[in-house]
Amino acid sequence: MLLQDRVIIVTGAASGLGRRYATRLAEEGARLTLADIADLSKTTSLCEARGAEVLPLRVDVSSEEDTLEMARQTHERFGRIDGLLNNAGITTRHGLEYASLMDVDMTMWDRVFAVNTRGTFLGIRAVYPYMREQGSGTIVNVSSGSTLRIARSANATNVQYVGSKSAITGITRAVARELGQYNINVVTVAPGNTTSDTEEPLSAEEAYPEPESSLLRRGVPDDLAGVMAFLFTDDARFISGQMILVNGGRETW
Repeated sequence: MLLQDRVIIVTGAASGLGRRYATRLAEEGARLTLADIADLSKTTSLCEARGAEVLPLRVDVSSEEDTLEMARQTHERFGRIDGLLNNAGITTRHGLEYASLMDVDMTMWDRVFAVNTRGTFLGIRAVYPYMREQGSGTIVNVSSGSTLRIARSANATNVQYVGSKSAITGITRAVARELGQYNINVVTVAPGNTTSDTEEPLSAEEAYPEPESSLLRRGVPDDLAGVMAFLFTDDARFISGQMILVNGGRETW
């Protein structure tokens, strides 16, 4: 119960890794706002079964109105905002296709940057006034390890995704100093290849092989969920402005 009674917003919480992040935070005692454009009923039930108080909200993170309302309702319900996990994003799981430079669909480009990059920025800006007022807070932005390996992987033909995720690291660095004066930590987590689309997540022992990883396996949701939970604890209070790779040693930083 390392996060007993702390109030944390998780965007993109309806499925996949976002769902596991939310349930892990619930296991550690956090009170949660779950935000997504998709149905949140299953994640809500799983978190409540773990004893968490939950506020589910339909939120399009690319909408400033939606993100401001998300923060307002969270503060109204719980009285404070201790953390924001900016997890919402568009990936190949959401229909994003690999495309060479001249084949990139600009409508998709705009949507990817609207959700992945603008959505991250709007989330930060929405919670910032509440964290500044209370004099504390932690913001974790989810980027991608693909930003470090584009020259030798299929991600070289996924410029809109890699570009939007690279920008997230830049946003973290750009705002960490401004927010730090109010005791607000801002961190980027960059996951490596992680199994996230199975109904029953694989254990580390069951994970698919990953020969380019130092640990020789692909990541599983719990590899990331534990890191996410840690970053919202007091033990991580002196970590800010950094990008943390969770990739089994596939790339080093």
